[in-house]
Amino acid sequence: MKVYKAIQYEYVFRFPLLIILFLANFHLLAQQDSIHKNRLKTVIVAETVGYTATMTGLYALWYKDVPSSSFHTFNDNKEWLQMDKIGHGVTAYYLGFAGYEALKWSGVSEKKSVWYGGTLGLFFLTSVEIFDGYSSAWGFSWGDVAVNTAGSGLFIAQQLAWKEQRILLKYSFHRSPYWEKRPNLLGENLVQNLIKDYNGQTYWMSANIASFLSEDTKFPKWLNLAVGYGAKGMLGAFNNDLFPNVKRERQYYLSLDVDLTRIKSKSKVANTVLGAFGFLKFPLPTVEFNSGGKTNFYWAYF
Repeated sequence: MKVYKAIQYEYVFRFPLLIILFLANFHLLAQQDSIHKNRLKTVIVAETVGYTATMTGLYALWYKDVPSSSFHTFNDNKEWLQMDKIGHGVTAYYLGFAGYEALKWSGVSEKKSVWYGGTLGLFFLTSVEIFDGYSSAWGFSWGDVAVNTAGSGLFIAQQLAWKEQRILLKYSFHRSPYWEKRPNLLGENLVQNLIKDYNGQTYWMSANIASFLSEDTKFPKWLNLAVGYGAKGMLGAFNNDLFPNVKRERQYYLSLDVDLTRIKSKSKVANTVLGAFGFLKFPLPTVEFNSGGKTNFYWAYF
C-alpha cells in the first residue's frame, strides 16, 4: 500500500479546483436519460466527502509536523526497492475499479463508467502528488505518476477489451520482524504496519485461467495463477545505513490463488462480502525465489 508523503492540512483547501473539476465531470454524466439521478447524487456526495476526509486524515495521521515549501519535484524511484511504487499502481487500480462500479450502479453507460470511473484513482493520487510537491521533505514524483497511470490503465484496458477483469492486482501481508527496529518509520502497531512496513507486504498479479480458455472449459472458474513481488530487510527508504548488517533482498513468488469475485451464491450479502475481499491474495502453496539466491516453499503464504 502507498506510504503517503507530507500533506499539509491547508492543502486540502488550497486546491478547490480539483474538486470542482471532479464535480463537473459528474455533471456531464447526468445528461444521460437512463441515469439514476438519486444514485448519482449519492456517488457524488460520497466520493467528494471521502476525498476531503481522506486528505484530512492523511495529514492528521502522518504529516502534520512537516513544513511546507515551494512546489518542487523529487526522484524517489529507488526507495523501498520499488515496493511503494507497486503499491501506488495497486491503489490506482482499485480506486478505478470502485469508481467504475459506482457509476454503473448509477446507470451510467459502460463506456463512460470505464473512462470516468476508471480514472478515479489517477485523479485522487495525482492530487496527492500535487500536495507532496509542496512538502519540504519530499516532492512531486513523476515515478509515482507513471505507476498511478499504469494502475488505472490496467483496469481501463481490460474493461474495454474484455468487459471484465481477467488479471487482478492483489495484496497480502504478514507481520515482519523489522518493524520493531524502526517503529517510527515502519509503524508502531499492526494497523500502521499494514500500510508502512513494506517488508511484510506482497503485491500480486493474479490471472484467471478459465477466462482465457473456451467457454465450455472444465477448468475451475475461480482458480487463478499468481505471480508476486515483495522485499525484506528494508530499514530505510534508500539504504540501511543505520543497520549495515541487515541485507536488503527482493522476493519473487509463484502461487495459486482464488478469485473470490467469481464465486457466486444465491445470497447477495455473501456475494458482496466475497467481492469486498477480492483484493486479498488467498493463502495457498507458494514458491519464493529471492535475490539472495535462495528458493523457499510455503504451504500457505500470505
